[in-house]
Amino acid sequence: MELTNRVVLVTGGTRGVGAGIARVFRAAGATVLTCARRPPEQPDPGFVACDVREPEQVAALVDGIVDRHGRLDVLVNNAGGAPNAPAAEASPRFHAKVVELNLLAPLLVSQAANRVMQGQPDGGVIVMVSSVSGQRPSPGTAGYGAAKAGLDSLTGSLAVEWAPKVRVNALAVGPVRTELSDMHFPDLAAVAKTVPLGRLAEPADVGNCALFLASPLASYVSGATLLVHGGGEWPAFLTAQGDR
Repeated sequence: MELTNRVVLVTGGTRGVGAGIARVFRAAGATVLTCARRPPEQPDPGFVACDVREPEQVAALVDGIVDRHGRLDVLVNNAGGAPNAPAAEASPRFHAKVVELNLLAPLLVSQAANRVMQGQPDGGVIVMVSSVSGQRPSPGTAGYGAAKAGLDSLTGSLAVEWAPKVRVNALAVGPVRTELSDMHFPDLAAVAKTVPLGRLAEPADVGNCALFLASPLASYVSGATLLVHGGGEWPAFLTAQGDR
Protein backbone atom coordinates (compact mmCIF):
# COMPACT_ATOMS: atom_id res chain seq x y z
CA MET A 1 0.00 0.00 0.00
CA GLU A 2 2.75 2.38 -0.97
CA LEU A 3 1.72 5.91 -1.95
CA THR A 4 5.05 7.35 -3.04
CA ASN A 5 4.68 10.58 -5.04
CA ARG A 6 1.05 10.95 -3.96
CA VAL A 7 -0.16 14.19 -2.38
CA VAL A 8 -2.54 13.78 0.55
CA LEU A 9 -4.53 16.32 2.55
CA VAL A 10 -5.72 15.37 6.04
CA THR A 11 -8.09 17.90 7.60
CA GLY A 12 -7.82 18.18 11.37
CA GLY A 13 -4.51 16.38 10.98
CA THR A 14 -2.56 17.99 13.79
CA ARG A 15 -3.65 15.85 16.74
CA GLY A 16 -5.61 12.76 17.75
CA VAL A 17 -6.97 10.56 14.99
CA GLY A 18 -5.96 13.04 12.29
CA ALA A 19 -2.32 13.06 13.39
CA GLY A 20 -2.35 9.25 13.40
CA ILE A 21 -3.73 9.18 9.87
CA ALA A 22 -1.08 11.65 8.72
CA ARG A 23 1.70 9.51 10.22
CA VAL A 24 0.44 6.38 8.46
CA PHE A 25 0.31 8.09 5.08
CA ARG A 26 3.76 9.59 5.53
CA ALA A 27 5.13 6.15 6.40
CA ALA A 28 3.64 4.92 3.11
CA GLY A 29 5.70 7.49 1.22
CA ALA A 30 3.05 10.13 0.57
CA THR A 31 3.52 13.87 0.73
CA VAL A 32 1.07 14.80 3.48
CA LEU A 33 -0.45 18.23 4.10
CA THR A 34 -2.46 18.87 7.25
CA CYS A 35 -4.79 21.68 8.17
CA ALA A 36 -6.54 22.98 11.27
CA ARG A 37 -7.57 26.31 12.68
CA ARG A 38 -4.58 26.41 15.06
CA PRO A 39 -0.94 25.46 14.44
CA PRO A 40 0.20 22.12 15.91
CA GLU A 41 2.22 21.99 19.11
CA GLN A 42 5.00 20.15 17.26
CA PRO A 43 6.44 21.65 14.06
CA ASP A 44 4.78 20.27 10.92
CA PRO A 45 6.23 21.39 7.58
CA GLY A 46 3.04 20.30 5.84
CA PHE A 47 0.70 22.35 8.01
CA VAL A 48 -1.58 25.03 6.55
CA ALA A 49 -3.92 27.06 8.76
CA CYS A 50 -7.50 26.72 7.54
CA ASP A 51 -11.01 26.79 8.95
CA VAL A 52 -12.70 24.12 6.85
CA ARG A 53 -16.09 25.76 7.42
CA GLU A 54 -15.03 28.85 5.45
CA PRO A 55 -15.32 28.59 1.62
CA GLU A 56 -12.64 31.20 0.89
CA GLN A 57 -10.12 29.55 3.20
CA VAL A 58 -10.84 26.11 1.74
CA ALA A 59 -10.39 27.38 -1.82
CA ALA A 60 -7.08 29.00 -0.87
CA LEU A 61 -5.96 25.79 0.86
CA VAL A 62 -6.58 23.55 -2.13
CA ASP A 63 -5.26 26.08 -4.65
CA GLY A 64 -2.11 26.43 -2.57
CA ILE A 65 -1.56 22.67 -2.51
CA VAL A 66 -1.90 22.45 -6.28
CA ASP A 67 0.38 25.47 -6.81
CA ARG A 68 3.02 23.94 -4.56
CA HIS A 69 2.76 20.25 -5.48
CA GLY A 70 0.99 20.22 -8.84
CA ARG A 71 -1.75 17.81 -7.78
CA LEU A 72 -3.99 16.46 -5.01
CA ASP A 73 -4.46 12.71 -4.98
CA VAL A 74 -6.15 11.93 -1.66
CA LEU A 75 -8.36 13.91 0.69
CA VAL A 76 -9.08 12.56 4.17
CA ASN A 77 -11.94 14.53 5.72
CA ASN A 78 -11.10 13.99 9.37
CA ALA A 79 -11.91 17.35 11.01
CA GLY A 80 -14.98 17.07 13.24
CA GLY A 81 -16.24 16.33 16.71
CA ALA A 82 -18.61 17.77 19.28
CA PRO A 83 -18.78 18.25 23.05
CA ASN A 84 -21.45 16.47 25.04
CA ALA A 85 -24.68 18.45 25.39
CA PRO A 86 -28.26 17.26 26.04
CA ALA A 87 -30.31 17.78 22.91
CA ALA A 88 -33.14 19.47 24.81
CA GLU A 89 -30.82 22.07 26.31
CA ALA A 90 -28.37 22.84 23.50
CA SER A 91 -28.99 26.07 21.62
CA PRO A 92 -29.94 26.25 17.94
CA ARG A 93 -26.55 27.85 17.27
CA PHE A 94 -24.79 24.92 18.98
CA HIS A 95 -26.61 22.37 16.82
CA ALA A 96 -25.95 24.41 13.68
CA LYS A 97 -22.21 24.60 14.40
CA VAL A 98 -22.00 20.86 15.03
CA VAL A 99 -23.71 20.03 11.74
CA GLU A 100 -21.62 22.62 9.92
CA LEU A 101 -18.35 21.12 11.09
CA ASN A 102 -19.25 17.45 10.74
CA LEU A 103 -21.32 17.48 7.54
CA LEU A 104 -21.19 20.73 5.60
CA ALA A 105 -17.43 21.28 5.97
CA PRO A 106 -16.54 17.83 4.56
CA LEU A 107 -18.82 18.54 1.62
CA LEU A 108 -17.15 21.92 1.08
CA VAL A 109 -13.60 20.52 1.13
CA SER A 110 -14.66 17.57 -1.04
CA GLN A 111 -16.07 19.92 -3.67
CA ALA A 112 -12.77 21.80 -3.84
CA ALA A 113 -10.76 18.58 -4.03
CA ASN A 114 -13.06 17.06 -6.63
CA ARG A 115 -12.56 20.01 -8.96
CA VAL A 116 -8.84 19.24 -8.97
CA MET A 117 -9.14 15.47 -9.11
CA GLN A 118 -11.55 15.45 -12.04
CA GLY A 119 -8.85 17.13 -14.15
CA GLN A 120 -6.12 14.63 -13.25
CA PRO A 121 -5.51 11.64 -15.52
CA ASP A 122 -5.82 9.18 -12.62
CA GLY A 123 -8.45 11.09 -10.67
CA GLY A 124 -8.31 10.86 -6.91
CA VAL A 125 -9.73 9.45 -3.69
CA ILE A 126 -11.77 10.98 -0.88
CA VAL A 127 -12.07 9.29 2.52
CA MET A 128 -14.63 10.57 5.03
CA VAL A 129 -13.93 9.91 8.71
CA SER A 130 -17.41 9.16 10.02
CA SER A 131 -18.51 7.52 13.27
CA VAL A 132 -20.52 4.68 14.72
CA SER A 133 -22.59 7.52 16.23
CA GLY A 134 -24.17 7.91 12.81
CA GLN A 135 -25.38 4.30 12.85
CA ARG A 136 -26.78 3.96 16.39
CA PRO A 137 -28.32 6.26 18.99
CA SER A 138 -25.95 8.98 20.14
CA PRO A 139 -27.35 10.39 23.43
CA GLY A 140 -25.49 13.48 24.53
CA THR A 141 -24.21 14.11 21.01
CA ALA A 142 -27.43 13.86 19.01
CA GLY A 143 -26.53 16.56 16.51
CA TYR A 144 -23.13 14.96 15.95
CA GLY A 145 -24.68 11.53 15.34
CA ALA A 146 -27.20 13.02 12.91
CA ALA A 147 -24.42 14.83 11.05
CA LYS A 148 -22.36 11.63 10.76
CA ALA A 149 -25.41 9.75 9.44
CA GLY A 150 -25.66 12.48 6.85
CA LEU A 151 -21.97 12.07 6.05
CA ASP A 152 -22.49 8.37 5.35
CA SER A 153 -25.34 9.25 2.99
CA LEU A 154 -23.24 11.97 1.37
CA THR A 155 -20.46 9.46 0.77
CA GLY A 156 -22.71 7.25 -1.32
CA SER A 157 -24.13 10.15 -3.31
CA LEU A 158 -20.75 11.67 -4.13
CA ALA A 159 -19.39 8.27 -5.11
CA VAL A 160 -22.09 8.05 -7.77
CA GLU A 161 -21.89 11.66 -8.95
CA TRP A 162 -18.11 11.86 -9.18
CA ALA A 163 -17.35 8.43 -10.63
CA PRO A 164 -15.37 7.16 -12.42
CA LYS A 165 -12.58 9.67 -11.75
CA VAL A 166 -13.03 10.00 -7.99
CA ARG A 167 -13.67 7.23 -5.48
CA VAL A 168 -15.43 8.26 -2.26
CA ASN A 169 -15.63 6.07 0.86
CA ALA A 170 -16.10 6.48 4.60
CA LEU A 171 -14.83 4.99 7.85
CA ALA A 172 -17.38 4.51 10.64
CA VAL A 173 -15.03 4.78 13.58
CA GLY A 174 -15.69 3.60 17.12
CA PRO A 175 -13.96 4.82 20.32
CA VAL A 176 -10.32 5.77 19.77
CA ARG A 177 -7.60 6.24 22.37
CA THR A 178 -6.14 9.75 21.90
CA GLU A 179 -4.87 12.59 24.05
CA LEU A 180 -8.48 13.82 24.23
CA SER A 181 -10.10 10.49 25.17
CA ASP A 182 -10.62 11.48 28.80
CA MET A 183 -13.01 14.24 27.74
CA HIS A 184 -15.47 11.67 26.41
CA PHE A 185 -14.52 8.48 28.28
CA PRO A 186 -13.50 9.10 31.92
CA ASP A 187 -13.04 5.34 32.43
CA LEU A 188 -11.23 4.07 29.33
CA ALA A 189 -10.80 0.56 30.75
CA ALA A 190 -14.56 0.21 31.27
CA VAL A 191 -15.27 1.41 27.74
CA ALA A 192 -12.71 -1.01 26.32
CA LYS A 193 -14.58 -3.90 27.95
CA THR A 194 -17.66 -3.08 25.84
CA VAL A 195 -15.68 -3.65 22.63
CA PRO A 196 -15.50 -7.29 21.46
CA LEU A 197 -11.80 -6.95 20.56
CA GLY A 198 -11.16 -5.78 24.13
CA ARG A 199 -9.54 -2.43 23.44
CA LEU A 200 -10.13 0.99 22.00
CA ALA A 201 -8.77 1.75 18.57
CA GLU A 202 -5.44 3.50 18.22
CA PRO A 203 -5.13 6.39 15.73
CA ALA A 204 -2.93 4.17 13.56
CA ASP A 205 -5.76 1.63 13.28
CA VAL A 206 -7.90 4.30 11.65
CA GLY A 207 -4.97 5.47 9.55
CA ASN A 208 -4.33 1.98 8.21
CA CYS A 209 -7.95 1.65 7.11
CA ALA A 210 -7.85 5.06 5.45
CA LEU A 211 -4.65 4.04 3.69
CA PHE A 212 -6.30 0.88 2.39
CA LEU A 213 -9.23 2.83 0.95
CA ALA A 214 -6.84 5.31 -0.67
CA SER A 215 -4.60 2.63 -2.14
CA PRO A 216 -4.85 0.67 -5.40
CA LEU A 217 -5.89 -2.37 -3.32
CA ALA A 218 -9.31 -0.68 -3.00
CA SER A 219 -9.51 0.40 -6.64
CA TYR A 220 -13.00 -1.16 -7.02
CA VAL A 221 -14.34 0.12 -3.70
CA SER A 222 -16.45 3.28 -3.82
CA GLY A 223 -19.55 4.44 -1.97
CA ALA A 224 -18.75 2.14 0.95
CA THR A 225 -18.67 2.76 4.69
CA LEU A 226 -16.08 0.55 6.39
CA LEU A 227 -16.76 -0.29 10.04
CA VAL A 228 -13.71 0.39 12.19
CA HIS A 229 -15.10 -0.39 15.62
CA GLY A 230 -13.46 -3.56 16.92
CA GLY A 231 -16.60 -5.63 16.46
CA GLY A 232 -19.04 -3.00 17.70
CA GLU A 233 -20.46 -3.07 21.21
CA TRP A 234 -21.12 -6.04 23.47
CA PRO A 235 -24.94 -6.43 23.54
CA ALA A 236 -26.51 -4.80 26.61
CA PHE A 237 -28.83 -7.75 27.25
CA LEU A 238 -25.82 -10.07 27.62
CA THR A 239 -24.22 -7.65 30.05
CA ALA A 240 -27.47 -7.56 32.05
CA GLN A 241 -27.39 -11.36 32.25
CA GLY A 242 -23.86 -11.27 33.58
CA ASP A 243 -22.38 -12.87 30.46
CA ARG A 244 -19.66 -10.21 30.34
